[in-house]
Formats: sequence, structure tokens, C-alpha cells
Amino acid sequence: MYQLRKFGLVTAVSSAAVCAFSSVSAQSSADLVAAALSHQDRPAEEAADDGRRMPLEVLSFAGIEAGMAVLELEAGGGWYTEILARTVGSSGVVVMQNPAAFEGFTGDADDNRAASLPNVTLSTTNFDMLEPSDESIDLVTWILGPHELWFKPGGNSLGDPAQTFSEIARVLKPGGRFLAVDHHATAQAGEEVGGTLHRIGEGVISKYAEDAGLRLVRSSNMHINSEDTLTNGATDPSIQGRTSKFVLLFEK
Repeated sequence: MYQLRKFGLVTAVSSAAVCAFSSVSAQSSADLVAAALSHQDRPAEEAADDGRRMPLEVLSFAGIEAGMAVLELEAGGGWYTEILARTVGSSGVVVMQNPAAFEGFTGDADDNRAASLPNVTLSTTNFDMLEPSDESIDLVTWILGPHELWFKPGGNSLGDPAQTFSEIARVLKPGGRFLAVDHHATAQAGEEVGGTLHRIGEGVISKYAEDAGLRLVRSSNMHINSEDTLTNGATDPSIQGRTSKFVLLFEK
């Protein structure tokens, strides 16, 4: 992995863009996301997964706008990156973040994705050492990933939980928002299931976010699956791709 562009781009573009959450957009979030999903250059095999992953609903819920500076935590190979980049458009930027420990999972996929999208910058850091400057980001997304704070591949920590949420709050502009989506754990489960079942309690994430100074704006049941017992690992073949998930939106 490598950093493709300087992070000064994030600050410069985000400060120049007229993208405050209180502003009235010419197009709704749903319009912008729908256009990104139907873009002619989008890989067909990725579009085939829209019904399950619901990017239109998820990003509309977050209130994404053209011109935003977005930090995408745990971007992986960039399935959501492609959509985010086209949604914010040429006046916006996306910082595509992955921990170095994920290099074995992503291979060259994140490098290739960032290289193919002119408004995307690749960042390789742990979750508690984010690179964007203070108050430079309009929207932080962490989709199917907060539980990784308790996952230690090869025995290596990916970031201290409390410090990670402090970092999210640091990089967000006043009024900026944080979108968290993850696999539900049972109400009784401890934080350790993040590293074993790859699930986490909704209340756990809310508490860390609120302790960092973020306020819950709204939540959604769009990804609830009543058939999920919440006790099998998220990658168990019996439930993989169909887990019950929480969707939370916080504001700084």
C-alpha cells in the first residue's frame, strides 16, 4: 500500500466546497447516490450486490452531499469507495483508510481503486492514528467495521477504542457526522465478541461515540434480520451476508 496524494488536498478542497449540512442541495442525497450507483464505469459485479448491501438507503440516511470531504474508515477493497467518490463528485474528496495489518486481506485492491478515482486518497494507518487534519472532514463512515477494534490479526492491535473515537471527533468539522454500521451482538455480549464473532453491541459503539463528544442524531432498522440469532460469527456460512446490523448516525 502507499499514499497516493498529499492530505493537504483534503483540507483545501473541503474548505473550498460549499457542503455544510445545513445548506440546501440542488439534488437530494438519494438522487446523488442513485446517479453514482448507475454510473457507466461502475463494475457490474459490484452493482449486483446493491440489493443486499443497500448503499442507496445507507448513504441517503447519512445525508451525503456533493462537495463533501469524506473519511471512509476500513474501506477494504473499495466497494463503497467507488460509490462515495462519485456521489461527492469532483468538488469533493474521499480519504480511503485501511490499517496496514489488512494488507494481506486487500492486496492491491485498495491501491488500484484509489488510482482509478481522481478524488480519492489512500491512507494506511491504524484507527487511532488518523491522518486528516483537525476539523477537515464532513462525514466519517465506518461500515461493517467498528468491531475490528477488538480484532487483533497476528496479535496486532488495530487501535485503542477510546482513542479511535477521539480521533473521529477530532477530524470532523463542527456539525460533521459519523455513520456507523455493524453486525449486531446480543445485549449481554461483551466487547470481546468484536474479535471473535466479528459483531459488537450497538450500545458499546454509542457509548464510545458519546464519550468522545458525538451526539446520536438518528438510527435505522433498515438492516434488521429477525432470523439472525446474533450468536453465530458474522462470517459463518449460515448467516454471512444476512446478519442483522445496526445503523447509527452521530453528529459533532
